[in-house]
Amino acid sequence: QVQLVESGGGSVQSGGSLRLSCAASASEYSYSRYCMGWFRQPPGKEREPVASIDSRGIPRYVDPVKGRFTISRDNAKSTLYLEMNSLNAEDTAMYYCAAAQWTCSWRSFAYWGQGTQVTVSS
Repeated sequence: QVQLVESGGGSVQSGGSLRLSCAASASEYSYSRYCMGWFRQPPGKEREPVASIDSRGIPRYVDPVKGRFTISRDNAKSTLYLEMNSLNAEDTAMYYCAAAQWTCSWRSFAYWGQGTQVTVSS
């Protein structure tokens, strides 16, 4: 089992940028085998996927964030990142880091962090 701790959230004006981090309590070897992902839950809505990156480092994004967000991982530090640019009000949400074993499907993520709040003001 892996524990995840997010950081880097905050308040930013529309058009601004933030970088989220997620530290995992796993060895480099174990961490490298997880598919890692970011999800978000906007106010009053259900949690939704944002991006994932598999054990080979191949990223995947949902359409609303393509071209604006970049997911990356540093296996040596057991850390996941999400670089967010050109933020807008629709990006306001609690952002969660998650980990999955064996597959990278959105439904396979079983380990979750506590979340970090991102608020974008216009």
